[in-house]
Amino acid sequence: MTLQEEYSATTEEKQRALAELRNIKADFSGRGWFPGTSGNLSIRVGAYAPTRFQFAVTSSGRDKSAQTPEDFLFVDESGRPCEATALKPSAETLIHCEIYRLTGCGAVFHVHTVFNNLISEWFAERGSVPVDAVELIKAFNIWDQDARIDVPIVPNYADIPSIVPEITAALDPRIPGVLLRNHGIYAWGANAFEAKRHLEAFEFLFEYAYRMELLKGSARRG
Repeated sequence: MTLQEEYSATTEEKQRALAELRNIKADFSGRGWFPGTSGNLSIRVGAYAPTRFQFAVTSSGRDKSAQTPEDFLFVDESGRPCEATALKPSAETLIHCEIYRLTGCGAVFHVHTVFNNLISEWFAERGSVPVDAVELIKAFNIWDQDARIDVPIVPNYADIPSIVPEITAALDPRIPGVLLRNHGIYAWGANAFEAKRHLEAFEFLFEYAYRMELLKGSARRG
């Protein structure tokens, strides 16, 4: 067996990944999490090593409220298409590559929402979003009494490769997500179900944290 064959996914694995991505895309689109053509999704397929893996990812510039045969393609650990295609992977595919390389996770989801943008700006200078003693922290398998987490925030650049080392430096193994300032959240998990759970938890916590900061400001003024 060649190295390429060893890390190639079966037809069944690819079909399963595409079916999951279609369902996730429809779900998130229905929540308004893909304004314009923003956001991207990926699911890893086949065998994994930090320097050798493949994943299905959203293609660039597609309307995520529609379902078409051109919505996804398969790329390797460098973000290059694995098969002959005219499709281009999402512009942020290199960020997915780095998250897979660092974590070995099975899925990475990225969305743009008002709350994840607002909270990333609010705490940008601090470099992380603090969340204290909120029940949904348990979604990340953190079960400490009155747990506290800090969700990393990294700068956002037009040049995507410049973001990758920021992700590398900021990633916290306990926290399955990272915020790009004024851009959106990347969340990941062992599989699509877990990545979705993590993303939903982050979005809840971001709205909670934002509203809590408003309450604190109102109390100080009062």
